[in-house]
Amino acid sequence: MSFTVVLADLRARLGDQVQEQVLLAPYTSARIGGPADILVTVRSADELADVVQYCWAHGQAFHLFGAGSNLLVSDKGIRGVVILNRARKVEFVEGPEKHVWAESGAIFSNLARRAAAQGFAGLEWASTIPGTVGGAVYGNAGAFGGDVAQDLLAVDMLTPSGREWWPARRMEYGYRTSLLKRKQAQAVILAAKFNLKFGRPAEIQARIDQFNQRRKAAQPPGASMGSMFKNPDGDYAGRLIEAAGLKGARIGNAEISRVHANFFINTGESRAEDVKALIELARQTVDEKFGIKLELEVELAGEW
Repeated sequence: MSFTVVLADLRARLGDQVQEQVLLAPYTSARIGGPADILVTVRSADELADVVQYCWAHGQAFHLFGAGSNLLVSDKGIRGVVILNRARKVEFVEGPEKHVWAESGAIFSNLARRAAAQGFAGLEWASTIPGTVGGAVYGNAGAFGGDVAQDLLAVDMLTPSGREWWPARRMEYGYRTSLLKRKQAQAVILAAKFNLKFGRPAEIQARIDQFNQRRKAAQPPGASMGSMFKNPDGDYAGRLIEAAGLKGARIGNAEISRVHANFFINTGESRAEDVKALIELARQTVDEKFGIKLELEVELAGEW
């Protein structure tokens, strides 16, 4: 289908929630990236499902955006449709099975804080995760000894066959990965349920405050991306990059953080190509010095 037809069809569905030639940099944590041909903002799981099903039915390429915290968008941007996920409805359930249901565009850290305020424990570690519920479920996000695999109950999943609930085991989680991430399966996370337990709000909040203080002390502020690489078995990517002498290394306006070497900083109008060059520099240097091949945790999107 032509660009004009796709744009008209989507606007017929969602009106001014559909825009063309929109710069994506403001929608990423690193503030880097070129334009999307079509940017569609969805505000509910149902809208998300409708747009995805339209794209599948018409063979239209699309890319799903959450908080943009684990994504490096190319300077040339992304062709086709970019779906900006702002589906953020949340429901807490107090019954025999205490859990929270959240649409995939909900910010995970906000979800953890809301749970704490209502006396629900179990997601304190997630208060430091900057991305969305969907991104966290997709990549098995984790911090401070917790991760999605430990707390997920089920996923409201959309596939070309329809919409169904997947039990957590069907995600086949591993360290910062899942079935969806490994196989690039045709499936979109619409919502998720997480296990919770009752606790004292003050005690839960104290744990959240402690985790956030530790995170703030260890990670750089401002426009950044990280963790850039997965930690290899028995070691830390940041330690290896620092030991390779690359802390503070810079290409253009992109810099390997002096606070934490597994974070890359946009010091001002950095290009994606500069960040990618730093990625290759870190990979090559660590491999040469230590014989370890670093694996990206962030994803590259767009034309390279």
